[in-house]
Amino acid sequence: MPFDPSYLHLVFPNTQFEAYLYGRASRDPNKRGDSVEDQLGWGRGLCQTHNWPIVYEFKDTGLSASRHAKRARDDFEDLLEAIEDTPARPGVTRIVVAYEASRYYRDLEAYVRLRAACLNAGVLLCYKGTVYDLSRSDDRKATAQHAIDAEAEADDIRDRNLRTAKRTAAAGDPHGRLLFGYARDYEVVNGQLRCVRQYEHPKTGKYVYQSLQHIDQGRSVASLIRWLNSQKDAARADGRPWNTRNVRLMLLNRAYLGERKNKGDWRTAAWPAIKGLETPSGRALFNRVTAILTAPDRTMQRGSAPSHLLTRIALCGNCGDHAFLMQQPDRHGTTRLRCAEKRDTNIREEVLDAFVEAAVMRWFSQKKAAMAALVPDDVDAEAKVEAAQRRINGYEEQLAEARSLAEEFNEATGRFRLSAASLASMESRLLPKLEQARKELQTTTGVSPLLLSLLNAPDPYVVWNGASGADGLPAMPALTVEQKREVIRSVVTVRLNKSRTPGLRTLEPGRITLSFVGEPGFRDPALRAPATAPAPSDAGPSGAGTG
Repeated sequence: MPFDPSYLHLVFPNTQFEAYLYGRASRDPNKRGDSVEDQLGWGRGLCQTHNWPIVYEFKDTGLSASRHAKRARDDFEDLLEAIEDTPARPGVTRIVVAYEASRYYRDLEAYVRLRAACLNAGVLLCYKGTVYDLSRSDDRKATAQHAIDAEAEADDIRDRNLRTAKRTAAAGDPHGRLLFGYARDYEVVNGQLRCVRQYEHPKTGKYVYQSLQHIDQGRSVASLIRWLNSQKDAARADGRPWNTRNVRLMLLNRAYLGERKNKGDWRTAAWPAIKGLETPSGRALFNRVTAILTAPDRTMQRGSAPSHLLTRIALCGNCGDHAFLMQQPDRHGTTRLRCAEKRDTNIREEVLDAFVEAAVMRWFSQKKAAMAALVPDDVDAEAKVEAAQRRINGYEEQLAEARSLAEEFNEATGRFRLSAASLASMESRLLPKLEQARKELQTTTGVSPLLLSLLNAPDPYVVWNGASGADGLPAMPALTVEQKREVIRSVVTVRLNKSRTPGLRTLEPGRITLSFVGEPGFRDPALRAPATAPAPSDAGPSGAGTG
C-alpha cells in the first residue's frame, strides 16, 4: 500500500531521501495554479517539510503528455535518464516528486517506461502527497489505475477540444493564439474563460494596415522590420523583436481580412477585418502584397537596403528567363552585370541602369498608353472583388448548411436530413466553383499606390528622381532603390543579349530588349511565369554597352 511521507522514515529506517522534482503544464490560461512553477513550488515545500534534499528539477512547459502529443518532452526524457544512469548509494533512496499523476503521463506507454525505470533503480514515486514503492504489486496496481484514469481524462479533454474547435469554426469564432493587432473580451463559463469578442486593438491594429502599405509602396521587408521595432506601440505581446518570419506571417495572414481558417479553407469570421482592409480596395491591397511576397523568384532583403537597381531582375536573353544578371566588379573595379548561368554575357551596370530608367520614364510619360496597360477599361477591381466575395460567401454558406443537415438525424424517418450521397454530389459541384471564386479574388490585385504616383504625376521624372525645394515649397524625395526595383518589376521585363561582336564599345541594336506590360515577352511579376526569351534582333529598343 502507498505511504504517507510523514511515516516514510519508519518504513525505510536509517535512510536519507533525495528528491527529483518534475513539473509539466501544457498551458494554464485560466490561472488555476497548475503552472510548472506552481507545481515545483508545491514540490519544494513538500521536500522541505520532510527534509528531502532536492538533487534535480525537471520541467516541461507548454507540452502535452498525452498519446496525441506532437512534441517530445525533453525534460521527461532527461528524468528517465537520471533515474537509470545515476548509481545507487548505500543508505540513500531517491524519490521522484510531482504534483499529480497526470503531470508524469497521460498515456500508458509513458507510465510503463517510468515504472520500469523506477523499479529497476529502486526509486520511489510520489504524487498528490503520497509515496509509492513500485517493487510492491499493490502499488504498481494503484499507479497503473491512476495512469489509466489519466489517459482517459486526456482523451476526454481532446474530445471536448475537438468539439469546441468544430463549434467555434462553424460560428467563425476566434480560436488559438491572439493575433497581433487584435484584442479580446472574455467571460467565465463553467469555470473556464471563453472569448466572447475579438476586435481591432486601438493601438496596434493600425500597424497591420500600415505594414501592408509599406510593402505595397515598394519598400522591403527589412526596412519594415526596422520601422516596426522602432515603434513603441508596435511591440509584440511576447516581447520578441520583429523579424523576417513573424513579419511575413503577419502580412500573409488572411485573418486580418476577417476570415478564419478551418481544415485548409478560409471562411468569413465573427471578428471584423482590420480597418482599411474591409473594403474592396483594402482586399486588393492585401492581394497585391501577397503576390509580392509569394513570387517564387523574389529575393527579400534581410539586411541593408538594396543598392543595385537591376540585380536579379534583369534576365539573360540568351540563356533564358531562369538566368538572372548579377553584379560583379571587373579587374578595373567597374561594376558589371553578368549572366549568373554561364557568365558569358555582361554589361557595365551604369549603362544598363541608365538605359532602363530612361525607357521607364518615357513609358510613364505616355499617359494614355501606360494607363491602358496597367488599368484596362474593362477591369473594375472593386466590382470584381465584391462579386467574387459574394460568390465565395454564398458557396460557403450553402456547403455549411448542407454539411449541418448531413449530421442531423431525423428520429421520425430514421434517416439523416441529408444523405451522404447527396452531400457528396453537392460538394463535387460547389467546391470547384468555390475554388474558382477564390482564385479570382486572389488575382484581383489592382494597381499599387507606387505605380499610381507615377501614372498621375505631371512629370514622372520628378517622382522618380525627386526635386529640390524652391519658392518655399518642400523638396520631393526621390524614390528609394527598392521602390524603383518594384516599379521595374511591375512594368517591364529587361533582357540582356550577348554582343554579336566581342569587345564592341558602340551602340548595338538589340543588345538590350525591353518588354513592357501588355507586350509580348513581359513576365507578370505577380506570377513570375517562365517565358521564352526573344532572340536578339534589330527590331525594338536598342541599347549600349560593352560585351
